[in-house]
Amino acid sequence: MTKIDIISGFLGAGKTTLIRKLLREAFQGEQVVLIENEFGEIGIDGGFLKEAGIEIREMNSGCICCSLVGDFGASLREVIGTYHPDRILIEPSGVGKLSDVKRAVENVKTDADVVLNSATTVVDVKKCKMYLKNFGEFYKNQVESAGAVILSRTDIADDDRVEQAVAQIRALNPDAPIITTPEDQIDGAKLFAIMEQQTPSLEEELLEETRCEVCGGHHGPGEEHHHHGHEEHHDHHHHHDHHHHHADEVFGSWGLETVKKYNAGDLQVRLSALGDADAYGMVLRAKGMVEGDRGTWIYFDMVPGEVEIREGQPDYTGRICVIGSGLKEDALKALFAGAAD
Repeated sequence: MTKIDIISGFLGAGKTTLIRKLLREAFQGEQVVLIENEFGEIGIDGGFLKEAGIEIREMNSGCICCSLVGDFGASLREVIGTYHPDRILIEPSGVGKLSDVKRAVENVKTDADVVLNSATTVVDVKKCKMYLKNFGEFYKNQVESAGAVILSRTDIADDDRVEQAVAQIRALNPDAPIITTPEDQIDGAKLFAIMEQQTPSLEEELLEETRCEVCGGHHGPGEEHHHHGHEEHHDHHHHHDHHHHHADEVFGSWGLETVKKYNAGDLQVRLSALGDADAYGMVLRAKGMVEGDRGTWIYFDMVPGEVEIREGQPDYTGRICVIGSGLKEDALKALFAGAAD
């Protein structure tokens, strides 16, 4: 089965740079076909691709978004029949609807052995407002239809501009991961895993890590060690069914995406403060990865009374997640999003 990945974005958003990176770092050893439309864009450097051992078939006869019926399906079938690729990258014209391209791929699944693997939109962080104003319907569609959004040129934008762009995108697409870390700081394979939505959320990781191995539920601090014998297990399990069967009825989660740069010592203080149940609710776990103020990334884990902080590789954006019961979200946001005391 041929995987199809769509990489959309408005003119000059940085799609070409992203495609080069993926071809070099994520798709090695694969037979890849690129279907692109050069509506005002500089084409992919054929020499670069040839050196990388990647065979490319460029099909530039008209905008994909304007010739979806018939021609698009025929083109896909021709590519698959001729090259038998492992993967097809579709780079639509910069002024089309991503939903149309996704629909076109779905429509040819009955005639060709293909699967829509991912759909990503690249957005220039400095042009979000302009895109929304000048290309409203098309820009909204590209963001709303994306499985992941990559903010390009964040390395030359200040934090306030990036945060405003993230807020605008998040209002249009509440679920897609928004990649704010400059793509040259993230390995291409890891970046593509995020685009494919193959990486678990912090909330999913934390809930799995705190899941009771005996009864499959979640317990508060100290409760996880109460299973000693069969009878006690039975009693506790029954208690769990009554009170904890639906984990989300007892435990809540709060998360923050942030481009803020943190000082490790200051972050330690903030995490230690989570032990104050009156101020923040009963915190069971906190976990995250944020950019540090000294050019490295900081990874942390917190359980009541214990905080672990270490250096790690850049993630796609700064992320913090807290799980517990009776969480006071406004206080948590003030704690992590606000300035240090």
